[in-house]
Amino acid sequence: MEPEEFNSDIAARFGDAEEQAVDFLNIQLFDGPALGKMLILFGINLLVCWIITHFFYYRKSHKREYYFTYMLFSTAIFFILYQLQNMSVEVGVALGLFGIFSMIRYRTEQLPIREMTYLFVLIAISIINGAGMASSYASFIATNIIFILLVWVLEAAGMSNRKAQKIITYEKIALIKPDRREELLADLRERTGLEIVKVQVGSIDFLKDTAFLKVTYLPNDSEPNDIDMVTKFRGE
Repeated sequence: MEPEEFNSDIAARFGDAEEQAVDFLNIQLFDGPALGKMLILFGINLLVCWIITHFFYYRKSHKREYYFTYMLFSTAIFFILYQLQNMSVEVGVALGLFGIFSMIRYRTEQLPIREMTYLFVLIAISIINGAGMASSYASFIATNIIFILLVWVLEAAGMSNRKAQKIITYEKIALIKPDRREELLADLRERTGLEIVKVQVGSIDFLKDTAFLKVTYLPNDSEPNDIDMVTKFRGE
């Protein structure tokens, strides 16, 4: 065997051994550029979701359970979509998986419209970031900034729903008539001390002379009331 052929054979064998060292089951053990890209995209996604959750949502609602949910939900969706794009799975199939998530309901309570809106926004951001950069860094970063600015502008303009609702068992059913609505509002404001802006009449019990009222009011502070819609404790 010629020296040149011997050297090329050794180099080929060494190259095969090196390839086997970094691959396992046809999957590369370490890919520095891919890992760096994933960490950069995840960092941007985490930062954007944290800004929206912490500075816009949590500052007004102070609901820690939704803070926890939003951050983990956005992280999970980001990594699901990021890993799916590395597989032979079409985008339509991937979005179909997220359609399954949209059908999942929290059985403990119904999500208010404001919380549901924030959840949808964070899901959309995580999907965009998880799919990677479609055209350039500029458009990718601009998309995230637009989300932040839009939420900031709408919150600053007071467009989000800052009203609260409460269920009241009411005994003066003579005031529930449509032509006595102003008297009903005045009586409720005086007895509850709340700035009630709207009232809806629900179930009426003429045997007990009571009716269920759903009142909408402006809360006096930013602290949430977790039992606003509770009419009676089970232990009673």
